[in-house]
Amino acid sequence: MTTQQTINLNEAQQAMLRGDHGRARQMAMRLLIDLAAMAGTDRLTPISSAHLSGVSPLTGGLGLRQFLVRLAEDPGEGVSVPTTLNAAGCDENQFPEMRIVVPDFLAHHHEIVNSYARLGVNTIQSCVPYEWDEVQPTLNPDVPAAWAESNAICFANSYCGMRTNRESGLSALACALTGYAPDYGLLAEDGRRPNLAVTVTAKLEDPTDFSLLGDWIGKQRKPGWRMPYGPIPAIVGLPENPNHEQRKALSAAAANYGSPLLYIQPDDEFPDGDYQDRLLFGPDELAKRYAELRPEAPVSLVVLGCPQASVGELRAIAGLLRGRHVTAEPTPPGAPPPLWVFTSAAAMAIAEKTGLAAVIRESGALLLENTCPEVVPYDQSWVKLVLTNSMKAEHYIKSGLNGIPTAVMNLADCVAVATGDMIIADNRPRVEIPDQTTQRPAPTKSSLKVSSQESAVGHVPTQVAANGRGLPSQGDFRIVGEAFVTDTPITFLGYVNRETGVIEEEGHPVNGQSLAGKVAIFPRGTGSSVAPYVLLELYYRGKAPVAIINSEIDQQTAPACSLEGIPYAYSFDADVTGIVSTGDTVSLERVGDTVRLQVLARAE
Repeated sequence: MTTQQTINLNEAQQAMLRGDHGRARQMAMRLLIDLAAMAGTDRLTPISSAHLSGVSPLTGGLGLRQFLVRLAEDPGEGVSVPTTLNAAGCDENQFPEMRIVVPDFLAHHHEIVNSYARLGVNTIQSCVPYEWDEVQPTLNPDVPAAWAESNAICFANSYCGMRTNRESGLSALACALTGYAPDYGLLAEDGRRPNLAVTVTAKLEDPTDFSLLGDWIGKQRKPGWRMPYGPIPAIVGLPENPNHEQRKALSAAAANYGSPLLYIQPDDEFPDGDYQDRLLFGPDELAKRYAELRPEAPVSLVVLGCPQASVGELRAIAGLLRGRHVTAEPTPPGAPPPLWVFTSAAAMAIAEKTGLAAVIRESGALLLENTCPEVVPYDQSWVKLVLTNSMKAEHYIKSGLNGIPTAVMNLADCVAVATGDMIIADNRPRVEIPDQTTQRPAPTKSSLKVSSQESAVGHVPTQVAANGRGLPSQGDFRIVGEAFVTDTPITFLGYVNRETGVIEEEGHPVNGQSLAGKVAIFPRGTGSSVAPYVLLELYYRGKAPVAIINSEIDQQTAPACSLEGIPYAYSFDADVTGIVSTGDTVSLERVGDTVRLQVLARAE
C-alpha cells in the first residue's frame, strides 16, 4: 500500500486491516482507506447504522452475485452495526402472480438475500428504512450513518436529522462490516451547504406534482456545475409543511440525478450556500411535464408504490379502490390494465390490521411486499407500456433495466385508468415506411450531432498532460489506450449497458458510445447507489474501462476499482475533461504517489 495519504487508524481498525477479523472486514477496511484518501480525510468515524442497496438480480446482476460469493468464502464476524437491506426484485410469496420469466430469478433472489443474512444483515427488503420503527432511533446527527439507496439517503438527510454521505452499495457494505465511515462530505456542516436555488411558482398539491419537480431539477444539470456531493437544492415557494408523502415523492425523484439532501424553505428566503445556478419551476413547467409524460398508447400495467407505499399512500389507494373493481392479470387490448401495488412489510402489517390491505385485495389489485416497481423484471411479452405516479419508477423502468416505455399521471388518474373510468387512446404518430427507391443523401459534417467534447475540438488548451492521485491500495501502473471523455456525470444503473459498456441515455452527450476497453474520463457516477455492481459486472464480462479517471469525489466507481484493481485516478491539477477529447490516445502512468495523464496523439 502506498503512503500518499496517512489515515489515522485505531487499534481495532488496524486489526481489521491485518485480517484478524476475517477477509470480509479486511476487504472492507482497505476500501474505506481508499475512499478516505480520495475524500482527503485522515480519519474514519463510527456509524450508528447502515442500509445496503443491491438486492434484486435485475439491478445487482452478475457483479453483485459474484462479489457476495467472494465474501461468503470468509465472512468473519459479519456486520458491526445494525444493518438493513433494500427492496428485492420480487415478492417470493407471490412469485407466480408476478409472472417473472427470467430463468433462475427466484433462485438468484434467494442466493442474494441469504448471502446478506449470513453477514448478519436484517433483510427487511425495503427501500424506505426511515419508515421502520427499529431504524428510526438511529436517525440522529450525533452518530453518522452509512446508507445506500438514493431516495432513502435524500429523505433521511433532509427530514430526519440524519447525516450520511451518498454511499454506494459497496461502500455502505464496507461501512457496515467495519462499523466506520470516512469522515467527510455530508457528515460535516460545510458539505451540507445548498448549491442550487430553486423557486417554485407552480401550485403543487398531489405527491406526483412534487415528484415531477424533483426529477425536473435533476434534468437541468449543466457541465459547469461544481457539486462534489451532488445537487443540494434549496427550494422556496412550496406549500407550508408538506406532508410525508409529498416530501417522500420529492426526495425520491431528486435522487434520480444524485441529490443527497434538499432544503424546503418555509420563509421563501434562500440560506447561505455555494449556489451554482438559479432555477424557476412555474405552472408552464409543471403542465409541460405532465403533457410529456401522459401515455400516448393503451397501458399494459399500472404500478404504484415507488418508493414502497407508506400507510398514508395505501390509505389513499384503498380510498380510490373501495367498491371498485380492477384486475391483477394481463388483459386483452381495449380492456383496463392490471394494477399492482408495492409496499414494505412494515406498512403491510399495519394495512392488514386496519383493513386497508383487504380493501385493496378485494378490488382485484395485486398487493406486493418486499419489492419495488423499479427492480422487477417485467414479462415484456405483455408489458408494453407501464403507467405510474412516480418519477423514480419512470426513470428506471424505461432505462436499460427493462427498457419499457413508462408514463406518469397522478394517483387518482392512475387508478381511474385501472378501473376503466379513464380510457387511454392510441395517439402515437403513424410511422411511414420510406420509399426505398429514394436514396438519402449522406449526412454532412455540419448536420451530425456531436458531443460536448467533440464540439470543443480546436479550443482545447495547449497543455497535454496533468498530474493526479491514485488509490492507496493500488501500486504503480502504466496504461495506454483510447480515451472516452464526457464532462457530464454518468448514470451507470440502467443507462450503461452492463453487457457491452454502451451509454444508453437519451440526451446524454455520449449516448450510444461505449466505454469498454477505454480510458474513461468523466466527473463522477450518479443515479442509483447500485452503480458499482454494474461496473463489477462489466469487469467480469471483460467490458470494463481499462482505467477510470474522475474529476470529482465518486463513491460509485471508486469502490469497484478498489476491489478489482481497475487503475483509478482523481484530483488532477487540470480539468481532464477539457484537455482530453474522446478518441485521443492517452497514457496513464502511476509512479509512487503521482498519476500522470498524457495525450500521446489527438483523434483525427
